[in-house]
Amino acid sequence: MPSMAIQSKGVLIIMPSLFTEDTYEQAIIELFENMGYDHLYAPDMDRDYSSPLLDAELRNSLVRINRGLPVEAIDEALSKLKNFDTGSLLQKNIIFMDYLQNGITVKFFVKGEEQSSIVRLIDYQNVKNNSFYLVNQFTFLENGNNRRPDVILFINGLPLVLMELKSPAKDEVGAENAFHQIRNYMQDIPSIFYYNAICVISDLSTNKAGTITSGFDRFMEWKTKDGNYEDTAYASFETFYEGMFQKTRLLDILKNFILFSGASNSRFKVLAGYHQYFAVRKAIEKAKVATKTDGKGGVFWHTQGSGKSLSMVFYAHLLQDALDSPTIVVMTDRIDLDDQLYAQFSQCTDFLRQTPVQAESKEHLKSLLDGRSANGIIFTTMFKFERGEKALSERRNVVVMADEAHRGQYGFDEKIVMSENEKGEKEAHTVIGNARVIHDALPNATFIGFTGTPISAKDRNTREVFGDYIDVYDMTQAVEDGATRPVYYESRVVHLKLDENTLALIDSTYDILEQQSDAQTIEKSKKMLGQMESVLGAESTIQSLCDDIVNHYEKYRANLLTGKAMIVAYSRPIAMKIYRRILEIRPNWKEKIGVVMTSGNNDPEDWKEIIGTKAHKEELARKFKDNNDPMKIAIVVDMWLTGFDVPSLATMYVYKPMHGYNLMQAIARVNRVFKDKEGGLIVDYVGIASALKSAMKEYTKRDQSKYGDMNIAKMAYPKFQEKLQVCKDLLHGFDFSGFVGGSPLTMAKLITGGVNFILDASIPDRKDLFLKEAMLLKQSHSLCSSMTTELERHEAAYMEALRSTVIKITYGGTGGKSLSLTEINSQINELLKAAVQSEGVINLFDSSKSGGENFSLFDPAVLDEISRMKEKNIAVEILKKLMAEQVSLYKRTNVVQSQKFSEKIAQLMNFYYNGLITNEEVIKELLKTAQEIAELYKNGEKLGLSQEELAFYDALTKPEHIKDFYKNDELIALTRELTEMLRKNRTIDWQKKETARAQMRKMVKRLLKKYHYPPEDYDFAINTVISQCELWTDNVEPRKEEKLYKYVSETELSKVAEAADPYGEKK
Repeated sequence: MPSMAIQSKGVLIIMPSLFTEDTYEQAIIELFENMGYDHLYAPDMDRDYSSPLLDAELRNSLVRINRGLPVEAIDEALSKLKNFDTGSLLQKNIIFMDYLQNGITVKFFVKGEEQSSIVRLIDYQNVKNNSFYLVNQFTFLENGNNRRPDVILFINGLPLVLMELKSPAKDEVGAENAFHQIRNYMQDIPSIFYYNAICVISDLSTNKAGTITSGFDRFMEWKTKDGNYEDTAYASFETFYEGMFQKTRLLDILKNFILFSGASNSRFKVLAGYHQYFAVRKAIEKAKVATKTDGKGGVFWHTQGSGKSLSMVFYAHLLQDALDSPTIVVMTDRIDLDDQLYAQFSQCTDFLRQTPVQAESKEHLKSLLDGRSANGIIFTTMFKFERGEKALSERRNVVVMADEAHRGQYGFDEKIVMSENEKGEKEAHTVIGNARVIHDALPNATFIGFTGTPISAKDRNTREVFGDYIDVYDMTQAVEDGATRPVYYESRVVHLKLDENTLALIDSTYDILEQQSDAQTIEKSKKMLGQMESVLGAESTIQSLCDDIVNHYEKYRANLLTGKAMIVAYSRPIAMKIYRRILEIRPNWKEKIGVVMTSGNNDPEDWKEIIGTKAHKEELARKFKDNNDPMKIAIVVDMWLTGFDVPSLATMYVYKPMHGYNLMQAIARVNRVFKDKEGGLIVDYVGIASALKSAMKEYTKRDQSKYGDMNIAKMAYPKFQEKLQVCKDLLHGFDFSGFVGGSPLTMAKLITGGVNFILDASIPDRKDLFLKEAMLLKQSHSLCSSMTTELERHEAAYMEALRSTVIKITYGGTGGKSLSLTEINSQINELLKAAVQSEGVINLFDSSKSGGENFSLFDPAVLDEISRMKEKNIAVEILKKLMAEQVSLYKRTNVVQSQKFSEKIAQLMNFYYNGLITNEEVIKELLKTAQEIAELYKNGEKLGLSQEELAFYDALTKPEHIKDFYKNDELIALTRELTEMLRKNRTIDWQKKETARAQMRKMVKRLLKKYHYPPEDYDFAINTVISQCELWTDNVEPRKEEKLYKYVSETELSKVAEAADPYGEKK
C-alpha cells in the first residue's frame, strides 16, 4: 500500500485524506524495519490464537540466551511464565516484570541432586542475542472475545509493547480514543497485558507512552533522541519512536526504568519520562568519574512535581551496577522529608533489590556505616552526623544523595558564635558547617544534590560540595511536556484592610529573611518576628482573613476539581486561630477542615486533640490525598510544604511571608498534573509578589520570561476578557441577553437557541472556531473567576454551556459513548449550578418522551419529537449522529443496504452543508430514511430469513434482474445454503489470508454454479458476498461448537472447497 507521506527537507508532510489508519500502520512498520526489527504479518503465521505469546520463538530464545541450562530448567521457566498464581491483572504483571528484569529462579535435578539457577528472559548484555519482532493485526481470543490490537512488539516471543494507532486524518478520533481502546482490551483480553511493559497511543501528531495503570493524563511524550532539550516543542513522531525504541535503549528502559510504586493496596506502574531517563543516565556517568576523582557528583535540578523522588530511585537502582555494590546514604534536612523519601524508596524495594534502612539516632547511623564493606541504602537527616574522632567509612564507593541540596545548611566554614549563659555571662562557641562534619565522617564519598529549585548564584557552599548542574529540567519544559501545570497568583492583601505601618513591617520581614544571619541580625529579627506575630494574629485581622477565605473558597474554588485547598499560616498559634474562626463561620465544616503541624511540650491542653498524634497526622494525610474524602481544607505551618503530593490540590491561601526556595517549594504543591486542571492558584494575603519575582531571578531565562509575573490580574484576567469578547462576536446576530437573571425556562431556550445558531450549516467554520475559543475562555476563567464581574461570570457560564452541548451533540459523550439527552441536561445543570449558583432545573431537551437514556431511531415518539424541535440545526445534527450510529451497526449485518443508506445520508448532508436544501427538508428526508431502515428489518421476517441470511439474500439480489430470474423459494434455498456453508468454513483471520480468501471465493462460485446463477453476475455477487462475510466474521462471536482455536491449514480449506454435495460438510 503506498504511504502518502512525502519527505520534504527531512520533514514528514502528510496528505490527510489519503492517509488512513492502515497507511499509518505501514509507516510505523517501515520505521521499525529501519531500526532493525523484523516484521511479521500475524494472519500469515501458523499459531494458537488463544496464546498471547509466540510460543516457539519464546522457547528458542530461552534456550539460546541460557546456554548450558538443562531442558528441565527451561521447561520450569516456561511453566512459571504461563501459569501465574491467582491474582489481579496488576498482580500478575508485577510478577512478570520481576521475571523480565531479574530472571526466573528455577529448581531442577542433575544426577539426582537438586540445583537452582536463574533463567533470563532477555540478554541485556548482548542486544544481538535477542529477537525483535514487530507484529501487526495479531488476532487474539479470550473469554469469547476476538480482538486485534494494531501493533505489538515481541521481544524473544513476549508481547512487551502494545501500540494502538488512530487515523491521523479523522478529527473526531485521536490518541484519547486509542487510550480508551487499550482500556477496553484490558477488560476483554487481559492475558496479553500480563506480559505488557509499555502501552503506546499514537495518531501521528500525538505519540505517548504509558503503562497498564496510567490514566490518560499520565501518558507522556518522548521528546528527544539524545537527551538534548533544544527542539522539544514540536517533537515529531520519528523522535518518539526512535527515541524510545532503538533496540539498546528499549532494553535499558525495560530493565532499569520501569518500576512499581504506591502503597500495597494501590500499586501503580511507572515508566520513566524522557527527562528522567536522560538525566539519570548523565548522573550515573558523572558518578563513575566522581568516585575516582573529586567526589563531586553534580546537581540534578528538575523542577518540583516532575518526578524527582522517582528519579532518585532510578539513580540508586542503577548505581548498584555502575559502582560495584556501593553504599548509598540518602540525606535530607528535615524529619518529615526523611520520612517521605524513605516511604517512597520502601515502596520500590523489589526494584532496588534491597531494603532501605532509616537511621533512628546518631548511634544507629554510626552503627549502620561503621565498618560496612558494601551495599545498603541508608536514610538519615544531616543532623545525625556528629563531629567524630575518626571517619565512619573511608571507602570510595559511598554515594551521598542529598535532597533539596541547597538550604544553606551545607556550610564548610567554622564560625564563632557569642551567647549568654544562665548567669548572664557571655560565652563563645565554635559552630562548624554541616558539610564539614559530613565530609569528615565520609571523606572519600561522592556527593550528588537533587533539587526542585535552582541554586542561588550567591550560594558558594552548595557548589563546593556537589559541583555543577548535571541536568536542568525547568518549569517551562515541565509545563510544555505536561509533567507539571503552571502556577498563578492572586493578591488579596487589600481585603485584610491592614494599615501602612503593618504593610511596611511585613515588607521588611522579607529583607530580614534574605540576609545571612549574624548575631545582630538574629536579635533584630527575633524582635521583629515577635511584632509580626501580634500584627498577623490580631483578632480583627484574623476575622477579615477568614471571612475572605471562606467567601473566596465557596464562590470560586469549592466546585473546582475535587475542591482541595491549603491555608499556610504564619505560626502555630495563628493556625489555631484560623481553624477556630473558620469553624465559627461554618460550624458544619468539622469534617472538611484539619490542622497539620508539629506539637510542642508546652502546647495548651485544648490544642492537643486538634493536632493529635503522629498516627492522627498520617490519617489526615490519607484523607487529604483521597479525592472523595470530605476533608477538603488543610491548615499548615511548615509541614506538608515540601515533598507532599496531592495532584488535585489547586488552591493555596498564603498567610506567611516566605522567600526564595522555601516559597518556590511551597507554591509547587499546586502544580501537579490532575485531569483537566489548568493550573494552580496561590491566593496571597501577605504581599509575596516581590519575593516571587526575586526568587524567579535564579531560574532559567525562559522561565523568567514566561513565569516571571504570575499575577492573574495581569495574565489570566485580560486573556479571559479577550476570549469572552471573541465568543460574543461569534454569536453576533443572536441575542442571549435574557440569559443573565432569566428563569430556568428562558435559560434553557437561550442555550438551545445558541447551540442551534452555532450549528448553522451555512457558516461551517463558526462551530470549530467557537469550540476552540470557548475552550480557551474556560481555561482562563478557571484561574481568575474571583476577579470577574457577575455579568462576566454569567456570560462565561453561558458560553461553556453552549460549548459542552455542541460537543456532546456532535461528538457524543465521554470516550465516544452514544448520545443521551438526559446526560446532557444533567451536566449542563451541574455546570450552571457551580458557575452561577443558579437555582431551578434547566431542561434543554425534554427527555421524558424519548425515554431519556436510550435514544432509539425506531421509536416513533423520538422521531416525532425530533421533527418538532424548533432548533432545526440541532435536530439535523442529532439525526445525523443517530443515523450514522444505526448505519454502522447495520453494516455489521448488511453491507449492501448499509452502503445504500450511507451514500444516501452522505448525499443529503452534502446538499444541506452546501445550502442546496434547507434544514427542514433534510430532516424530512432523514426521517424518511429512518423509516426505510425500520422497514428493512421487517423484510427478513416476511421472507422467513434471519438477519444474517437476509444480508446474503440482499447481496445475491443486488443486481436488479436476479429476482426475475428465480422463483423466490429457489433464492431462499440458495441463501440458506450459502449462509450455512460460509458459517462452517470461516476460520480466524481467513479474510486476512490471500489463499484462504481465494478458497472461499471458489466455494461461493461452485454454489452459484450449482444454482445456475447468471455467469455475467458472478464477480459482482462473489465480491459482495465475501465483503459481507468479512464483516460478519469480525462481529459475530464464534459459536461454541466451532473449534476456532484450532489453526485450519490451507490444504484442509481447499479440501473443503473441493468437497462433494452437500456443500460445506468436512470429510
